[in-house]
Amino acid sequence: MNAKVDSQAVEFFDAQFQRQVRSADYVLNPFEKVALPFLFGDVLDLGCGLGNLSLAAAQRGCRVTALDGSPTAVADLERRAKKLKLPITAIEADLRQIDIDRQFDCVVCIGLLMFFPRQTAINNLAKVRGLVRANGIAVVNAFIEGTTFLAMTEPGQHYLFSETELPHSFSGWNIEYQKMESFEAPNETVKRFCTIVTRSPQL
Repeated sequence: MNAKVDSQAVEFFDAQFQRQVRSADYVLNPFEKVALPFLFGDVLDLGCGLGNLSLAAAQRGCRVTALDGSPTAVADLERRAKKLKLPITAIEADLRQIDIDRQFDCVVCIGLLMFFPRQTAINNLAKVRGLVRANGIAVVNAFIEGTTFLAMTEPGQHYLFSETELPHSFSGWNIEYQKMESFEAPNETVKRFCTIVTRSPQL
């Protein structure tokens, strides 16, 4: 899982993360604020970015495995976790291939899946579902149809989910939170997101 990642999206975010590290900009984004109260136990944070959610979860008693393609993000998360003596394992990984052989109490996947081609995004969504233990939590957030802000994506290397696709992918689970939101973006474009928090069935 520690392969280097070479993609336009990773380069875009790595540059952004460098700016945030320089300015010590470590504020939880709105989706991370939604996710945090649901997290417990052993947490997997896929596409963790700077790891603000990972740190917040660890401070609440969680054990966190945090993966991202940005070397800047992973190095800075390792530094902050070590300084605070928090139980976080940060790994630089190519998340186009999610190859993890154990399950977690909670799996977080915020702002990641839309940066993959359609089939890869769908396959990885199924993998997220399979990584959650019985009675565990999945938090998934992604661009949906109607998004016109695509500056950070590569042609043919992104996917906009339908409005119902994320919740339908967790059929049989208990959806504890679901929201679609639109945000203004540069050059009169729009970002549209679906966010769900869903609990897997008990055995």
